[in-house]
Amino acid sequence: MAEGVIKLGGKKKSTFIDKVKEFLPEGGNLNLCLTCGACSSGCPATGLEGMDPRKFLRMAALGMDEEVTKTPWVWWCTMCQRCIYVCPMKINIPQLVFYARQSWPRDERPKGILGSCDMALRNDTCSAMGATEEDFQFVVEDVLEEYRESQPEFAEMEAPVNKQGVEFYLNQNSREPVTEPDEMVPLWKILHLAGADWTYGTKGWAAENYCMFLADDEAWKHIVEVKKKAVEDLGCKVWLNTE
Repeated sequence: MAEGVIKLGGKKKSTFIDKVKEFLPEGGNLNLCLTCGACSSGCPATGLEGMDPRKFLRMAALGMDEEVTKTPWVWWCTMCQRCIYVCPMKINIPQLVFYARQSWPRDERPKGILGSCDMALRNDTCSAMGATEEDFQFVVEDVLEEYRESQPEFAEMEAPVNKQGVEFYLNQNSREPVTEPDEMVPLWKILHLAGADWTYGTKGWAAENYCMFLADDEAWKHIVEVKKKAVEDLGCKVWLNTE
């Protein structure tokens, strides 16, 4: 063999990116990258931890499994899907990030996301803030009474809880009733002025799902199932999730 010649040998071993392709429709188009950089141009996480979506995808494609599954950048990604939106090949980089997150031992994943997921699993409100059914209903009723009295034009406004057979079941980010209860009111006003037939439920009312961001499939599924059951038990037709 001539000196300096690089020999390309046999079949590449199965890598992280190959395994992810098996889960995604059409392989998530992960092998169609043009390296154009459009994904990185609009990504809010570009540059953090010395990484960006294009670099992450190319490293995965090159079989750099250790680097892509260990980089903290996967936790900086917001999974907003801007990269898919601008990508001419519609490559599903967020799904690649999701499975990279799953490669981390659960107890080594970010404590804030982990704690919020575990808190949501503790009761059927699904609240990452730990708010109980009783707490939520009390806050809703208390805030509603305050606004009815202080703003006569909304004296007839309602914020029903556990109302059966209505059109819309509304979720609420659990930070708002716990720390910013007034932030719930603008949406109530919109629904009131629109004449919408809606309700909250004491079960499954929390809109957020940190277990999804934690890449914990079983916990994510459990949270969704609790919320789905709450909607069905009240006989609502449409599930409105504010997140």
